[in-house]
Amino acid sequence: MAPAITLAAEAPKLSAANTGFMLICSALVMLMTPGLAFFYGGMVRVKSTLNMLMMSFISLGIVTILWVLYGFSMAFGTDSGSLIGWNSDWVGLGNIGLTELWDGYTIPVFVFLVFQLMFAIITPALISGALADRVKFSAWALFIALWATVVYFPVAHWVWGAGGWAFELGVIDFAGGTAVHINAGAAALGVILVIGKRVGFKKDPMRPHSLPLVMLGAGLLWFGWFGFNAGSWLGNDDGVGALMFVNTQIATAAAMLAWLAYEKIRHGAFTTLGAASGAVAGLVAITPAGGAVTPLGAIAVGAIAGVLCAMAVGLKYRFGYDDSLDVVGVHLVGGVVGSLLIGFFASGKGQSEVEGLFYGGGLTQFWKQCAGVFAVLAYSLIVSAILAFILDKTIGMRVPEDDEVAGIDQAEHAETAYDFSGAGGGAAKTAAVAAAVTGAESKKVDA
Repeated sequence: MAPAITLAAEAPKLSAANTGFMLICSALVMLMTPGLAFFYGGMVRVKSTLNMLMMSFISLGIVTILWVLYGFSMAFGTDSGSLIGWNSDWVGLGNIGLTELWDGYTIPVFVFLVFQLMFAIITPALISGALADRVKFSAWALFIALWATVVYFPVAHWVWGAGGWAFELGVIDFAGGTAVHINAGAAALGVILVIGKRVGFKKDPMRPHSLPLVMLGAGLLWFGWFGFNAGSWLGNDDGVGALMFVNTQIATAAAMLAWLAYEKIRHGAFTTLGAASGAVAGLVAITPAGGAVTPLGAIAVGAIAGVLCAMAVGLKYRFGYDDSLDVVGVHLVGGVVGSLLIGFFASGKGQSEVEGLFYGGGLTQFWKQCAGVFAVLAYSLIVSAILAFILDKTIGMRVPEDDEVAGIDQAEHAETAYDFSGAGGGAAKTAAVAAAVTGAESKKVDA
């Protein structure tokens, strides 16, 4: 009898369908940064609108160039000590073939790198919401460059890079609970502890100037997040990406409803700001967990995150740290909640066979999740605080108090978001329109 012939596994071939799918997902993730700009821009006072928009938009420029020069190599190159990657052929992206495939997948390296670039762009932009009204734009731009280099690129390697310690440990982070949201939320906390509070914090009204802009931004984020999450499976062949897409919608809905319910019980009203914030909290929480949990598990993850994040946003008043737009309360807390709940709700029927406590798997995965969560949290918080301290003591992080009171838009950008001179009715009516838009803030601030 002739010996059996063993055929080698067929090498992956470029898939036009998966390539197109991933390019669309990349575009969706890119849209999230302008969406974030609108979300944050509507939440600040009218005098800070443009600055808030620019703090997100500038990340599109800075991080893109760094990614081309060395960021992609640091995050996804050959591992060194489980802490950082490097591949000299990727420096400048000049030695990558057009049809060269990302290892083990059916998409080109160029497609993978541009998808991951969009994650690298939005992560530092998330931090900006905690720093509204008071940071020099030049200092912020330099902070982005430094932070991406010494925090984001290494952490992305830990979590997603082959050989990264968290990746090898088995920490589950489908699309960025640790690498993006905990990373950004911890960084925000570290920076605000260094630069201090806004002028008038807990004294002057600091209400959102445009809730319609907030809702528009939240809607764009929700839309783009389908690419953020479903695309992170890097293809659409086995249904896991579809599960993630479905769970993204489910958890976001559950979190929004849970936040509103808490808000009604606690404060007596259903607010549009609460609806938008609850939706974002759900998106954050399901980001690490959506490939591991069932749709019912997604409801649980979303609802738990919605309530806990709604509770967490008030901690800044209790503890006295000025997290302007609740980056810590939503992104840090939501990322921690979503990442840790994998240890309880992982079903073993999604992205892997890993089971959480409620599915008979014990606490093994929970402890792995804890390792990833608290290592990233501590590293990002400490290093971000050090970077902010160095910048503050050298070039200065904050604008002068007079500029902060008068308005950072005019001081830093020589522009204002709204031109009231064309409102008609003379100076008195123009002043009245301005007061209405700003929510009738104190005379000290808006006179």
